[in-house]
Amino acid sequence: MEKQLSIATTAHRSLPSVGLGFWKIPNASTAQLAFEAAKLGYRHFDCASDYGNEPEVGQGISKILQSGLCRRDDLWVTGKLWNTYHRKEHVRKACERTLRDLQLDHLDLYLIHFPIALAYVPFEHRYPAGWSYDPESKTPRMIPDAVPISQTWEAMERLVQAGLVRTVGVSNFGVSLLRDLLSYANIRPSVLQVESHPYLVQNKLLRYCHQEQIAVTAFSPLGAPSYVPLGMATPAESVIEQPSIQRIAKEVDRTPAQVVLRWGVQRGTAVIPKTEKLERLQENLSLFDFELTDEQMATISRMDRNQRFNDPGVFCEQAFGCYYPIYE
Repeated sequence: MEKQLSIATTAHRSLPSVGLGFWKIPNASTAQLAFEAAKLGYRHFDCASDYGNEPEVGQGISKILQSGLCRRDDLWVTGKLWNTYHRKEHVRKACERTLRDLQLDHLDLYLIHFPIALAYVPFEHRYPAGWSYDPESKTPRMIPDAVPISQTWEAMERLVQAGLVRTVGVSNFGVSLLRDLLSYANIRPSVLQVESHPYLVQNKLLRYCHQEQIAVTAFSPLGAPSYVPLGMATPAESVIEQPSIQRIAKEVDRTPAQVVLRWGVQRGTAVIPKTEKLERLQENLSLFDFELTDEQMATISRMDRNQRFNDPGVFCEQAFGCYYPIYE
């Protein structure tokens, strides 16, 4: 059964359809978790400067390569350009900092993390820069910066030309922004990374991406669990606790999480579930010796509520004093 998604790139590489996301992974356990994941067969690591653990991911990757578990070309490592580095003079510096922290000479994919440009925070002042311009202020706030995406994208393309990244893409973009980007891009985005799970199916967005040969990676593919500790979701909103998911899990003799992740892969997206538990690492990767029926797939898709847990239009105002919707 196919385990990878083909994407249109000049490097003719494939994006592994199951990866490990490093958002919210504690620094102290990150390096060993990356190594253990590679031992189990993971070859897709999803990173970002904003996660604050790229140096530890780099330690894990170094150990993976030195131990002979795999070659560098077997790994797919994704990095992301943070919001404070959208101006053309900062893009390469941000990428080079990520490469240094990850102990790599190139990335397989570099994404614009959000279609949100914020005022530049010098690396020597604070890194990762975070959302607030001055977190120590009595009223920490985001400070938007009027940078056209076209300017940022041109600088992203130069990273490919310089050999620092193999492919470029975007995250948290909708169809309108993608269509605009495609109108001027000399190097097309290879991948779109967005939140997607049974409560946020996003069929039209996925259909458009497939039409344009843009691969899609679904972050938070299990929905609420990552957001409950942040107060952005409640345990009652858990997808895997829903009766229909529980029933299908019994029908296919798999865990509810495996059913939801298999739904994501089977509909043509890569998935990057996050976990710190070794048994969950194995469980999340074991998706390729069973299939869901068309009826089971449709049942899961009908759970759609258009419910977004990761929405800057909500959390930016609540946490960073700036109303900044991007999906409306």
